[in-house]
Amino acid sequence: MRATNTLAALGWAAWIALAAPLAWAGDGHDHGEAPASSAGPAAPRFAATSETFELVGVVNGKQLTLYLDRYADGSPVKNAQLELELGGVKVPVEPHADGEFEATLAQELKPGVVSVAATVIAGEETDLLAGELDMHEEAHAETTAHTHGWKEYALWGGAAGGGLLILAALLRRLRASRKPHFGGAA
Repeated sequence: MRATNTLAALGWAAWIALAAPLAWAGDGHDHGEAPASSAGPAAPRFAATSETFELVGVVNGKQLTLYLDRYADGSPVKNAQLELELGGVKVPVEPHADGEFEATLAQELKPGVVSVAATVIAGEETDLLAGELDMHEEAHAETTAHTHGWKEYALWGGAAGGGLLILAALLRRLRASRKPHFGGAA
């Protein structure tokens, strides 16, 4: 009976070892700040601020997404007009929602530092924001950080569970061999 309890306990331990990695949250589902080793490098971005406004731009190839907020409380600026220049070249900007704008660049930006100038007009307020966008060349793909997927954890969990089951079988045999044998030859 005692071997059965030990085997059951080891079985539960193996099941927990296998199931625990599957319950972990994946990338983007941790409800916190994204991990530094999330898939691929972060998109190039810039920030330009004044006492009134804050403008953040995110570049994704030829697409540029802009977020315009009030500096004091981070709320989106409503009914704003935005004029943008990158490297001295005017870029047409389209509003999409309060404080959100998009632009399509004529061509992808080349590596290097690009000056950013934006004019914000929001009701009676007008402001000029300036900043820089630092476009880096892609780092070597083979040097990116290794991330662990659920399959890798499941593989290791399965190996650990299998090891526990083998250990349980060996313990059961060892205990069975140590039991005294009664009876015998005549």
